[in-house]
Amino acid sequence: MDDVVIGEEFWRKRRVLLTGHTGFKGSWMSFWLQKLQAQLCGLALDPPSTPSLFEVGNVGQGMQDVRGDIRDQTCVAHTFAAFRPEIIIHMAAQSLVRPSYADPIATYATNVMGTAHVLEAARQCSSVRVILVITSDKCYENREWDRGYEETDPMGGYDPYSSSKGCAELITAAYRRSFFNPACYEDHHVAIASARAGNVIGGGDWAVDRLIPDAMRSFAMGQKLIVRLPDAIRPWQHVLEPICGYLQLAHCLYDKGPVFAQAWNFGPNVEAEQPVRYLAERVTRLWGDGAQWQALSVADAPHEAHYLKLDARKAHKELAWRPRLGLDDALALTIDWYKAFSDGRNMRDVSLAQITSYIDQSSPVASST
Repeated sequence: MDDVVIGEEFWRKRRVLLTGHTGFKGSWMSFWLQKLQAQLCGLALDPPSTPSLFEVGNVGQGMQDVRGDIRDQTCVAHTFAAFRPEIIIHMAAQSLVRPSYADPIATYATNVMGTAHVLEAARQCSSVRVILVITSDKCYENREWDRGYEETDPMGGYDPYSSSKGCAELITAAYRRSFFNPACYEDHHVAIASARAGNVIGGGDWAVDRLIPDAMRSFAMGQKLIVRLPDAIRPWQHVLEPICGYLQLAHCLYDKGPVFAQAWNFGPNVEAEQPVRYLAERVTRLWGDGAQWQALSVADAPHEAHYLKLDARKAHKELAWRPRLGLDDALALTIDWYKAFSDGRNMRDVSLAQITSYIDQSSPVASST
């Protein structure tokens, strides 16, 4: 893999502010940035679940841990002013579809206004050189196409969560045009981009209504995994795949500014675009010990997309980023993590070792696209 991502020379002592560092993806990002010896400050609410990767992995050990709400503009502005970051990676979000139906106002407040607060705080902070806003594959207006969505496809979203991510993309684009225009880079020296990834899996996720966490809870209690929408197709990828892309993109934004100040997809190869039942079957087999699953038809369930995938050819071509794990390898790595947790191992060491193993992969997985 290119040293632009994994080498410590660029990231060592780089002042990075990461929102959402107590979440699942944020914790993995924190681990990797700590491994790269960045000077890291996190801004987030308390961990979203018990247990959580942040707590069992002792993620706060290697960073400045600030607890605050991105819905609080004053809190966000104060954190930026105190830390003076060079690079901002905005990952804080209400990140699930079904809870967005239960509390749409909180979802919009976090994902839309929270993003605006982060961007405005960055605009007022003269130390900032890079802003990377992480959204979701669900930001696109889903037309159930059998082709992957490209970065230029329209934003949209059926449900509150998906539409809030589309709004976050629109806000990011508006700030880029209005305040950080690439054509005026020599005046402001700030490059801003957004990144969209597919359905991530990996160790340490205990969110409700997500397939792998639901499976781990069910198997631990000796129960069957209950699966909604077994035929829904998703672009599955290990959490380290998009994080690798985010780090590479942030480095390119710092070094080359306006060339990379745009939207980017980080999706898996077509072989990893599989129905939910594919994962359910393989997860039960990997866990063993009599694990089972069954499909359950839920009457009057909230709408969820049936078919959704990303076209990541731009990242392949312009960032030289490609997935490094096949789906079966990603699932094996994920189940290994949970088994290590079940065995009482040191999960900080296990997590950092998985990052090292990922970095040491000899070459990306070949794509059939």
